Amino acid sequence: MQSELIPDWLRVFYAEWGPGIRIVLAIVLALIARAVLQFMIHRIVKSVSRSVRKEGDDSPLAQARLLQRTKTIASVLGNLATWGLTFTVLSIALTEIGVSPGAIIAGAGILGAGLGFGAQSLIKDLISGLFIVFEDQYGVGDSVDLGQASGVVESVGLRVTQVRDLEGTVWFVRNGEILRVGNQSQGWSRVVLDVPLDYTSKTEKAQEIMAKVASETAKKFPKLVIGDPEVWGINLLSGDQVVIRLVQKTKPETKDELARVLRANLKQAFEKNRIKLAKGANSIYLNVINK
Repeated sequence: MQSELIPDWLRVFYAEWGPGIRIVLAIVLALIARAVLQFMIHRIVKSVSRSVRKEGDDSPLAQARLLQRTKTIASVLGNLATWGLTFTVLSIALTEIGVSPGAIIAGAGILGAGLGFGAQSLIKDLISGLFIVFEDQYGVGDSVDLGQASGVVESVGLRVTQVRDLEGTVWFVRNGEILRVGNQSQGWSRVVLDVPLDYTSKTEKAQEIMAKVASETAKKFPKLVIGDPEVWGINLLSGDQVVIRLVQKTKPETKDELARVLRANLKQAFEKNRIKLAKGANSIYLNVINK
């Protein structure tokens, strides 16, 4: 009954142009689906950006790190969605024109295997970059030791990580070549000061002075420290010096600043209380005899 309601010319038109219509319809639906997915991904990135700004993190590097990580993940998801929809549309188009997609897929698999064998290092770099981003091993602004290079991370890509060392040199490290990562900027850091004192110095008095100086410094700079300082006592004992260790937890980005402040304050306190530091190993002593 329903077929009688459809005009003959329309049935003939659909019989002749049906495959093309279905292919065009598949392309239109794929474009709509891609636009919807891209819009959702864009909204997620925008939402994360707003939340980062509202939290008011004191460190702009931490904000840049989170934003870059979010954008990288969004880019990966967007590319996966695009390639997935493209593959689906190609499969539908091949089926409609009478070509078996299985044979083409098998041929593409052989070609892909050959290309993959020739580009193993590139694929390794990309996969490693994905894990670095998703696992948040490090990010922009982190102080890291990658084995091949040490310094501050300036950019994290899917293939290459850029690290600037203390001398200002930018190192481009392939992600697939990174076997270990030492990150000094996650969570908290610790200032470790080993103070070498003269062997004849009174260690108990020196430790009291160190504890007092560290406590006063922590009270004066509360934003630089985490918790209370600790004097761990004698860390090294030799014939010419006694090394006392002082430690203080701190925020990763303020570690060097706090260490400099502590060294300056300890020097002033030792000079005031006449606590002698150990002489250098290469010190030369001259005995002058007057005749």
